[in-house]
Amino acid sequence: METILAGLFVFAMRLTDMSLDTLRLLFVMRGRKLLAGLIGAIQATVFILAVSAVLSGPLNVFTVAGYALGFGAGVIVGMLAEERLALGYSYVRIYSPHGKAIADALRAAGHAVTEFSARGKDGLLTVVNCVVARRHASHVREIAEQVDANAFITIDEARTLQRGYFRQ
Repeated sequence: METILAGLFVFAMRLTDMSLDTLRLLFVMRGRKLLAGLIGAIQATVFILAVSAVLSGPLNVFTVAGYALGFGAGVIVGMLAEERLALGYSYVRIYSPHGKAIADALRAAGHAVTEFSARGKDGLLTVVNCVVARRHASHVREIAEQVDANAFITIDEARTLQRGYFRQ
């Protein structure tokens, strides 16, 4: 029973460690230095606890499995947590022959939009650019799809923002 509990403890520690590691890495990529450093310090503490639990006694299948499964599960949990936090901004580009109507609908919903004419393989179209908080990106996509179900939409991360209008 003690070895099973040790395996569960290691699993919980690795799950926590890797969830924090995934979040820390994503915050580093977004330039959130202080938050990434704080998470890194907590993560290091949890990692030491997990490794010391594995190495403190003879290796057994439960602690090794707990370590490996906690690692994998922690990556998934960290990614899910980051998706839920939806920190940062998205750069949404919409390509459509109905771009003017899409831009008008987005403006009516309170989003700042830049539009310009372009030529695609099927002729003239409008490219609509919109930078929004990540939590609003799916709403922008839904509005565009309501106007033109065939619109070509790309969503990228917008890292640095300077001036302009952003709906909070």
